[in-house]
Amino acid sequence: MSGNVTVVDHPLVQHKLTLMRQKETPSALFRQLLREITLLLTYEITRDMPLTTAHIETMLEPMEAPVLAGPNPAVISILRAGNGMLDGALEVLPQARVGFVGLYRDEETLKPVKYYFKVPNRLDERLVIMVDPMLATGNSSVAAVDMLKEAGARQIRFLCLLAAPEGVDTMYKAHPDVEIVTASIDRQLNDKGYILPGLGDAGDRIFGTL
Repeated sequence: MSGNVTVVDHPLVQHKLTLMRQKETPSALFRQLLREITLLLTYEITRDMPLTTAHIETMLEPMEAPVLAGPNPAVISILRAGNGMLDGALEVLPQARVGFVGLYRDEETLKPVKYYFKVPNRLDERLVIMVDPMLATGNSSVAAVDMLKEAGARQIRFLCLLAAPEGVDTMYKAHPDVEIVTASIDRQLNDKGYILPGLGDAGDRIFGTL
């Protein structure tokens, strides 16, 4: 397996992920845990955001203090499951612009089908963070990156909860410049394109459509 991947092995992330994996975890708790893990992963994926300085007044004296530089980042949700990660990301990046890419997977071909695309302007100037709980076959993620690059994005990072080795390889071959931050790289895909051991269909578990 190759790829530009960071696995966040923080104990809190791993503990919360274990709770999410359990089949008896209800949707309400699953959503809460996903938001909490996303918040923690967002810290990692924004670690090297550029800073500049601003002149401020503290309670005691003036100073030159660090502030984020450049246009606000863009958080792009890959529908529908990516919406379960938006709240966590926006808690860390409340100033972010938000976009949506609608893709569904053809269950016979496992290929992505586009049905919606709405993103912020000036993507070429923004850090673009795609969010989707699963990087499975990688086909949908590659298609989403294709569309974002066509819209002008130049600095794209992908935040996911779980990744499969096959998906990481697919993403790296298509877009080696995209950094992936995840909580786990699981063992493999099954013959239906689901991650093993995984946690099931993230969208169904988020929205209670099992």
